[in-house]
Amino acid sequence: MSKLFEPLTIKDVTMRNRIAVSPMCQYSSNDGMPNDWHFVHLGSRAVGGAGLVVVEATAVSPDGRISPADSGIYTDDHVEPFARITGFMEQHGAVSGIQLAHAGRKASVHKPWEGDDSISEEQGGWETIAPSAIAFGENIPKVPRQMSIEDIKRVQSDFVASTKRALAAGFRFLEIHFAHGYLAHEFYSPLSNQREDEYGGCFENRIRFLMETFAAVRNVWPENLPLAARLSVTDWIDGGVTVEESIKLARRLKDAGLDMLDVSHGFVTPGVDAVPWSPGMMLPHAERIGREAEIATTTSWLITEPQQAEEAVSSGQVDMVMLARELLSDPYWPYHAAKALGDDVAKDILPVQYARAVQ
Repeated sequence: MSKLFEPLTIKDVTMRNRIAVSPMCQYSSNDGMPNDWHFVHLGSRAVGGAGLVVVEATAVSPDGRISPADSGIYTDDHVEPFARITGFMEQHGAVSGIQLAHAGRKASVHKPWEGDDSISEEQGGWETIAPSAIAFGENIPKVPRQMSIEDIKRVQSDFVASTKRALAAGFRFLEIHFAHGYLAHEFYSPLSNQREDEYGGCFENRIRFLMETFAAVRNVWPENLPLAARLSVTDWIDGGVTVEESIKLARRLKDAGLDMLDVSHGFVTPGVDAVPWSPGMMLPHAERIGREAEIATTTSWLITEPQQAEEAVSSGQVDMVMLARELLSDPYWPYHAAKALGDDVAKDILPVQYARAVQ
């Protein structure tokens, strides 16, 4: 058996292989509700053989949505439709995961295919909030309102309530979104956080929102289930987040109960030219952080080929690979990867309804 298709056990949860479906926004919800599109989209990737399927960035409050069409889990009414999806995914062998998020100053925008730009309140948008009253810029010129301490506590309470709903919906893997220029990353990065209170300035203050939010979620998420965080470990720009800082943060999060770090990057400011776009570009960073922080890691970003994924896992660079666009174009990538790697597990990946016809 190739290493890519060895099971991975974290706490009391075992994933059948080291292939995960990365959270990918579908911009297809109404008031946050998952629907038949999500059922088919996520269910297809479970049927296709992924070990873990993670639901897209799912807002913990209405104002935390990126767009009006974002997934949400901010009311009890969201639980039942998500439970339908998790039940199907688990029935077909995939561990069901969800990523909880708040978009911060990058909220209230149109869908990507409708402009990906700020929506005014007259157009149905809403007031955005952030650590500081600084706009993201370019296509998102809306200036957010600087959060008060009361706002911070409210958002943290929203994360707790959404965590409880995720558990009730049957999710067994939870990831908190601390990346991509959304609210938590906005607190972490000096480029977006110019506060002068206990939530801004030095490293200790800038990570306070992340650490408090994580601790609050950890307190209500069962100890026997995996808790992960996606972190932008570098902003790729002077004055922003650095890998060295992120190693320190990863150690703190591990001590607080983090089980896996999803290593990502950037997107807190527009127009950064220094991103070294290349196949597997985040794998060296994930390997370093995993080694120095002594924590399980995963990453995505231009991991596309079976042998590339196999080498990333077998060499110890990561414990699991996250695939996004590649799994949009081929929901059965795990099956095709097993065949390409010559792994006998290929015959057991697909459900019998498909396997009888293609093998």
